[in-house]
Amino acid sequence: MTLLIENGRVIDPATRTDAAADVLVTDGMITAVLPRTEDGQGQNVQADRRLDASGCYVMPGFIDLHVHLRDPGFEQKETVVTGAAAAAKGGFTTIVAMPNTKPVVDRGDVVGYVHHKAENMSRVHVLQAGAITKNMEGKELAAIESMVQAGSPAISEDGKSVMNAELLRRAMRIAKELDIVVLSHCEDRNLVNGGVVNEDANAKERGLPGISNNVEDVIAVRDVMLAKETGVWLHLCHCSTKGSVEIVRRAKEEGIRISAEVCPHHFTLTSDDMPAGDANYKMNPPLRTKEDVEALRQGLKDGILDVIATDHAPHTKEEKNDSMLRAPFGIVGLETAAALTHTELVLGGYLTPMQMAEKMSYHPARVLKLDRGSLEPGKAADLVVFDPHKNDTIDASRFASKSKNTPFHGRKVTGAVRATIVDGEIIYMDERNNFT
Repeated sequence: MTLLIENGRVIDPATRTDAAADVLVTDGMITAVLPRTEDGQGQNVQADRRLDASGCYVMPGFIDLHVHLRDPGFEQKETVVTGAAAAAKGGFTTIVAMPNTKPVVDRGDVVGYVHHKAENMSRVHVLQAGAITKNMEGKELAAIESMVQAGSPAISEDGKSVMNAELLRRAMRIAKELDIVVLSHCEDRNLVNGGVVNEDANAKERGLPGISNNVEDVIAVRDVMLAKETGVWLHLCHCSTKGSVEIVRRAKEEGIRISAEVCPHHFTLTSDDMPAGDANYKMNPPLRTKEDVEALRQGLKDGILDVIATDHAPHTKEEKNDSMLRAPFGIVGLETAAALTHTELVLGGYLTPMQMAEKMSYHPARVLKLDRGSLEPGKAADLVVFDPHKNDTIDASRFASKSKNTPFHGRKVTGAVRATIVDGEIIYMDERNNFT
């Protein structure tokens, strides 16, 4: 079967292509990128199906390094199936699931459960990260080698830090030997001290315990030092502070193998935007100050911060309707990330469309050592068709995710995913745009 994606603007960081071109897909593989003439004419190509991408970017499919699927154990919030559907709607063709499930993903057989379920029930590539310690208790190393043998591309204790530095160092040495990345959630649990929002004037006014920037920065420094010693590839998750940007910058200057991600909520919202008592704005790390947000944006612009990831964290309506003190941390993000990135960073002048593709596809693929994130002929046909002109309003009721916990409901954005293609198959198409 052949598919021709025509009339689009092809943006491929791997080849530095930014041009009007058609993309030909044959049997799930990209077989040609065909430039259009100056007058917009394409080459005479026969195809079983044609997809008109007029006015749209055609990019490598987005890759999310940081997703919570809640499966197994918390299927009332999300499952592999519903999470993959949300990913497809958001333009993501590959996602990495975090291990804080029930049971915790700390053995190869649990990795196998998720991968088997995804292969049989998901149209998106799902990769399961393994835990660093058994049951994520921080006392004993998990069965890291067995998880890697089962297909884990990374280890992470996401949701908490491994507070025992020697234990983490041992895990990093194993990860280095196995050539996988360590995804680090930087949080000094002792400094959190019951905090639920950013430590600032807003927290004091509302009588809520705060989380200081040092909660993140202290562990970021420690983990960078351990990465330098062990030589492992370290990836800092959900950076939220101006301090993290500086830490990553200095680490890169020293030649340490490091990458770092920012989530859309952290480069879009500040603690000033948080309505009193609305736990849909409660996340970890918390929303920070305008100064932090500007540092994150500049860090992305300057290439210090490499990746945009979602930290998609579904919770039920009942859970999020609880008080700020008791409600769980986290928001969903798979279906809003691309539009927010385009609106806030591309239209905001921080990123070019090419840099958007780099941070949402090409760089994540490099972190995971995946042979994806490119539109080169011979590569798997994972693509997203993104309309940069579509004015839209985020509507949580239309989410494919099982959970709707977002602070962005009703927010106006510019940019929308029109189609998502995995291995040459169109797995999502925005019917509201009559895009056929």
